[in-house]
Amino acid sequence: MLARLTPATAALLIVPPLLWAGNAVVGRMVHDLVPPMTLNFLRWVGALLILLPLASWVLRPGSGLWTHWRRYVVLGLLGVGLYNALQYLALQTSTPLNVTLVAASTPVFMLAVGWVGFGQRVSRRQMAGALLSIAGVMLVLCRGEWAVLMQVRLVPGDIYVLLATLSWAIYSWMLASPDDPPEIRSNWAAFLLAQVVPGLAWAGMFAGAEWALTPARIAWSWPLAAALVYVAVGPAVLAYRCWGLGVQRVGPAIASFFANLTPLFAALFSVALLGELPHVYHALAFVMIVGGIIVSSRR
Repeated sequence: MLARLTPATAALLIVPPLLWAGNAVVGRMVHDLVPPMTLNFLRWVGALLILLPLASWVLRPGSGLWTHWRRYVVLGLLGVGLYNALQYLALQTSTPLNVTLVAASTPVFMLAVGWVGFGQRVSRRQMAGALLSIAGVMLVLCRGEWAVLMQVRLVPGDIYVLLATLSWAIYSWMLASPDDPPEIRSNWAAFLLAQVVPGLAWAGMFAGAEWALTPARIAWSWPLAAALVYVAVGPAVLAYRCWGLGVQRVGPAIASFFANLTPLFAALFSVALLGELPHVYHALAFVMIVGGIIVSSRR
C-alpha cells in the first residue's frame, strides 16, 4: 500500500528534477568543450564506475542480464544511448529552458505510445490534457509568436528534444512491463547497471561515429572535469536512486508532478549561471503543459 506524501518523501522527489535541470544547464555550459555524443558516453562511463562496486554480480555468467539480453540491449539504446545524447545534441542550438519545457510534454508522448504500441485506452479527459500540453509545447517552439508557427521556425535542438522525449516514452513503457528477473528488478543499482552495460556499447558507437564524421574535439579543463563528475554522479545515479525511492513510497502518479519542476529549476539555473532570462511565453507554456498533465492524470 502506498504511503501519504510526507515532507521527507517530497524532499526525495525534489532532488531528481533539481539534478535533471542542472544536467541541462551544465550540458549547455560545456557544449563548446565536448561533443554531445562524447559527453553522453563519458557521463555513462562515470556512472558505470560508480555502479560496479554496488552490483558487479550482474556481469557474472548466468545472471539475468545475459538471459534477458535482448530486453536490456533495447532499454540501453533508448535510456542510455539515445535519450541523453539527443538532449545534449539539442543543447547545441537550444536553451536549457526550452529543452526542459519541451521535455515536460513527456506524459503526452506516454499516452500516444501506450495507445499505439501497447494497446492502452485513452480517455477524453486524457486527450484534452494532451492537447493542452501540446499547445504549451507549440508555444515554446514558435517562441511565443503563434503567427510564425506555420513557418516552422524550429531550431534543430527542438527536434532533437522531441525525439529524446519519444525515446523516453517508449523506454518508460518497456520499464512498466514485468519482464525483468526479480533479483535485478528489486536492486536499483543492478537494474541500472544492466541497462548501462549495453547502453554504453550504443553510446560508444554513436560517439565513434561523431568523431569519424565531424571535426570533434575535447577541450580538457577543470570546468569540464567538474561537469563530467556532476552529470555522472548527479543526474545519472543519485537522481535515479531518489526517484526510485519516491515512486516506491507514493506511486508514479504523484511522483510525475514533481518531474515537471524541472523547467522551473532550469529557469533559475539559466538566470544564475548563463544569464539567459526567461520570457513571458515560457511561463505561459509551463502553465499549459502542467495544466494538461493535471487534467490527463485526473480520473
